[in-house]
Amino acid sequence: MRKLERKYPNEVVVVGVHSPKFPAERETTNLRAAVMRYGIEHPVLNDRDFLVWKQFAGRAWPTLFFIDPQGKIIGKHEGEITFAQLDGVVSQMIAEFDQKGLLVHQPLGTRLEKSLERQSPLLFPGKVVAADRVYIADSGHNAILIADRNGTPSETIGCAEAGFADGDVASARFSAPQGMALDGDRLYVADLENHAIRRIDLTARTVTTIAGTGEQARTFHHGGPARQVSLNSPWDLALRGDTLFVAMAGFHQIWEMDLRAGVIAPFAGTGHEGLEDGTREEAWFAQPSGLALGPDTLYVADSETSAIRAIDLRAGGLVRTIVGEGLFVFGDVDGVGDEVRLQHPLGIAYADGVLFVADSYNNKIKKIDPRTRAAETFLGDGSPGDQDGIGRQAGFREPSGLSLRGSQLYVADTNNNLIRVVDLPTGTVTTLALEAW
Repeated sequence: MRKLERKYPNEVVVVGVHSPKFPAERETTNLRAAVMRYGIEHPVLNDRDFLVWKQFAGRAWPTLFFIDPQGKIIGKHEGEITFAQLDGVVSQMIAEFDQKGLLVHQPLGTRLEKSLERQSPLLFPGKVVAADRVYIADSGHNAILIADRNGTPSETIGCAEAGFADGDVASARFSAPQGMALDGDRLYVADLENHAIRRIDLTARTVTTIAGTGEQARTFHHGGPARQVSLNSPWDLALRGDTLFVAMAGFHQIWEMDLRAGVIAPFAGTGHEGLEDGTREEAWFAQPSGLALGPDTLYVADSETSAIRAIDLRAGGLVRTIVGEGLFVFGDVDGVGDEVRLQHPLGIAYADGVLFVADSYNNKIKKIDPRTRAAETFLGDGSPGDQDGIGRQAGFREPSGLSLRGSQLYVADTNNNLIRVVDLPTGTVTTLALEAW
């Protein structure tokens, strides 16, 4: 859609209608943040009560309606579509209506809203890795920010202008980076909107693409030489030895990359969107967006099913659901097993038999015991906020990334544009005082 808008700025007007699935998505403040986070530059209507959806007989996300210059609906498309397909249809329409003298060749007079309520060095940080230093996916700035644990930045890799370029850290470019994995002086990055995996050599100060072509894959495939394989929205990473696991959200799968052989391929999931357990080859996922490693287990925050899944990494291992029921079962309920409800979790971390989950749309951090399937709210009371404090007194706004270092849990508090630090023994939340870079 963005390509279409840029190709035909004087001929095509795009109007987005947001008919929300999750309760958190009904709130205009949350929608406004999402519009800015994803760089959407056309008007968006919050159809929170599905009035437009019903009037236009909507059945699927996404649905495109084509409206001629006289206001008549002349076409409809349900589901995903490639730019080439869309461009072919739209170009024919433009030629037809131009010939009839119906087009006015000038852009629609709209004002782009970019202001943020909070001034921060970060812009919608998606993920965080805490080690001797703190590595932050500053997604809205298309960069990786590196700081010490007091918040003093030491380096920014990338810049506000999105791009896809390897080279030294000064010239390298990313596009909405998300999950990271650290291995000594190498930082692996899921470069979301470039559909690529990048490696930052922190000693040599270089950035190299190790998987992906820079173009989004449009069909499922079996993988192959990593630099020749088109990927689809890699969202998070987890490193185990020489194997890099990838939450391939766009394919609804978990992939694995052999870093020595330079080969990448599906690891778990058929590619069908949903929640099905079983063998790795039989299981279904739905936009997996967070990964965490435990002993012989890969844990997955399966966002669209509001579920937490576990993949046994041993030979013949199975995929099982810890909490979650399906694509349209969600909420905010603590408890055990099938009674637990989450709402679009995006981040997960593991330590000492406990899972910490960024229950993103509930504005909470929850603790889950993967053995007993017991889940409880650890931080936040469910209402969006940015308060420091203890336990449920703390406030978050769509936290998305988690990283553990010792007794501290680092949280990418995405819609607050902050990194929060949690002292696990006391449950005290503070804000990392990042200095402007």
